[in-house]
Amino acid sequence: MAGKNQDEAGGAEGWALEGQVKWFDPGKGFGFIVAEDGGPDILLHANVLRGFGQGSVSDGTAIRVAVQETPRGLQATQVLEILGDRGAPFTGFEELEDMSPEDIAKIDLAPARVKWFDKSKGFGFANVFGCGKDVFLHIEVLRRSGFAELQPGEALSLRIIEGRRGLMAVHAAPWEAALNASNG
Repeated sequence: MAGKNQDEAGGAEGWALEGQVKWFDPGKGFGFIVAEDGGPDILLHANVLRGFGQGSVSDGTAIRVAVQETPRGLQATQVLEILGDRGAPFTGFEELEDMSPEDIAKIDLAPARVKWFDKSKGFGFANVFGCGKDVFLHIEVLRRSGFAELQPGEALSLRIIEGRRGLMAVHAAPWEAALNASNG
């Protein structure tokens, strides 16, 4: 299969590849990825996703994983990177319309914890460690970052700007990303 990279995948029988999340159901604890270069569906188990620091991933998200052939087919063994939405411009957010993905990537990551999030309403709030203000979390920002939903108390990293109505997240990442960014 194309894209085999044994060093990065950590074993002689595995390889790394990029694909797109076909669907993922956190209630069932699994979903599937479609490889960029085609081929059979790749199983993505919730434990593999949690090993990356996320409890969910949105359908259509670009993702890079280590894959291994098993008796039941291809299975992701490690999430290497969640690529999210690959740069389509934001619409409906006045604050973000002139920001490129590169501009957003320059904003420091801040460790945060979800205060509450209501998927049906499409928004929620988080608290950043050391900051007394709430940070607005919109579902579209989460989807573009690869998250399907969030639970109260869940830790994550946020890139934050001052919006018209206060602080708002423009990107979300697993909580370890803020630690890794400050150590690197």
